Amino acid sequence: MHLSLLVNAVMQSGSYYVNKFSLSYYEVYQEEKKHPKAGALIENLLKGVYACMELERKKRKEIENFGLLDDDVFFDVLSRLPAKCLLRLKSVCKGWCRLISDCIFIKVQSQTLEPIVGFLIQQRFQWCSDDIKIITHIPVELGSAALQQSVFSFLPDDVVVLSSCNGLVCCRSCFPFSDPAIYVCNPVNKDWIKLKWTKPDKEDSVVLVFDPCQDMVDCSTNFKLVRVRQFETASEDLYFSFDIYCSSTGAWRVSQEICYCSDKLLKNKGIYVGGILHWLTDGDEILTFNVENELSWLISVPVSAAQIESDYQSCVGESDGQLYYVMISENGLQFWFLEDYFEFKWNLKYSKTLEVLEEEHPNFLCNLHERVRRRPTIDSNPWMDPLAFRDGILLIRVCAKIFLYHVETNKMNEVCYVSGLGTYSSYLPTVLPYSLSLVRLT
Repeated sequence: MHLSLLVNAVMQSGSYYVNKFSLSYYEVYQEEKKHPKAGALIENLLKGVYACMELERKKRKEIENFGLLDDDVFFDVLSRLPAKCLLRLKSVCKGWCRLISDCIFIKVQSQTLEPIVGFLIQQRFQWCSDDIKIITHIPVELGSAALQQSVFSFLPDDVVVLSSCNGLVCCRSCFPFSDPAIYVCNPVNKDWIKLKWTKPDKEDSVVLVFDPCQDMVDCSTNFKLVRVRQFETASEDLYFSFDIYCSSTGAWRVSQEICYCSDKLLKNKGIYVGGILHWLTDGDEILTFNVENELSWLISVPVSAAQIESDYQSCVGESDGQLYYVMISENGLQFWFLEDYFEFKWNLKYSKTLEVLEEEHPNFLCNLHERVRRRPTIDSNPWMDPLAFRDGILLIRVCAKIFLYHVETNKMNEVCYVSGLGTYSSYLPTVLPYSLSLVRLT
């Protein structure tokens, strides 16, 4: 071993280099014979290395107790981060893990606006009463994760997803069922609670309402379920009624509010925006229900069917805390947001003609105008169908493929074929935007 090489290795400090060269007293002795001052030099260098190693051990000890040094500082900083980052930071040290798992920390962190991480999609049969059991999670960042179909494997039963709100998901038992139940769960920590489902109807729309900004003093996770059903009066008028479940009381009750409407709910899901639930109907109106005040009313959509000569498809969604109405027709792809609830004032935020969409995405889209104009028959599906919209990201089906369309960047990504979701069925799938949450249910 050359002295210069040995000195260079030790000078770079760290136990890695000491172990690599495996210094022994014999090697020191051999070097000392060649160089009279080598022994003293090596001894001093080794003392420096061991001092560095001792400092490293102390640093590791400090890191283990990192979260205990100043909890107030770390609490304030970490509570501002989204759940996705915190799930990774839990492995930094035991102190951080304890802090991030603390119920008070979770309550404060849940005030952070969580970005969408993906969409939950579950197909439906058109003519068969049985439920399709496969639930697929489509991440919005396709490059970092693949499609997942085991997100709800921790539940005791196969389920149908009904609603998602601020990281929690509401599901029901698959049909046919022997013990019908409703589940509210958090896929992140696999917490879940089971509720009895009295008078089950697989066509019921049950929507989860979870607002982490309420009850800041109480660390428990309180939520509500709203079940909307349509009935007929003696005079053959149709109306919607609302049943409400409160986790704080553990009981269902019937709201005194009803809303007369002859339209049917479309796509069987509700969107929770600003304390109000919204259901798209098959008419020109959106059914709404204020959860706190228990008031309902109908909102006219920005473009009525009478204004469009051909077939059109639509969905409702949310972005920047506002309700959006997304529409695909011969006029193109349009994104409207509701500016005023009382005057039913809509503003057109984004709009692109079908021709422009084709020019910008020639690898995915072709002959759109003719195909979109064609009205589907009773046993066929529209060529383009907006499935769900959240935070500027649209999940859309084009023929037999699923795409993610980023509105602001005009970026379109192919996700998969419809068959990649489990079956070939494109009939009115349930699609829910999904974000992460650290809240616990048990």
